[in-house]
Amino acid sequence: QVQLVESGGGLMQAGDSLRLSCVASGRTLWNYGMGWFRQAPGKERDFVASINWSGRTTSYADSVKGRFTISRDNAKNTVYLQMNSLKPEDTAVYYCAASRSGRNVERVYDVDYWGQGTQVTVSS
Repeated sequence: QVQLVESGGGLMQAGDSLRLSCVASGRTLWNYGMGWFRQAPGKERDFVASINWSGRTTSYADSVKGRFTISRDNAKNTVYLQMNSLKPEDTAVYYCAASRSGRNVERVYDVDYWGQGTQVTVSS
């Protein structure tokens, strides 16, 4: 069993930067594909960014491409999401996700484990 715990959310202003962290416990994540998803009130949970087990392959939603960067430190069992140039439309609960496949995880139904989420609110 894998437990994922996100941190780093907060209340920000448009244009700010923020880094989210996701720490895993229960087992190491070195062979898991990892991703970040987000869910705004009244909307579905959407893909944001993903990274494969080695860190060599990343992918991003078009809405965050060029502004967000996903990375991982397998030695620390941690995945990060660096968010720059934040916009009000980035406001959502951000969820860390893990996939046993080891590949990039971009679809909700490919996720094996979810974190509890961390709120990011961006004011204009």
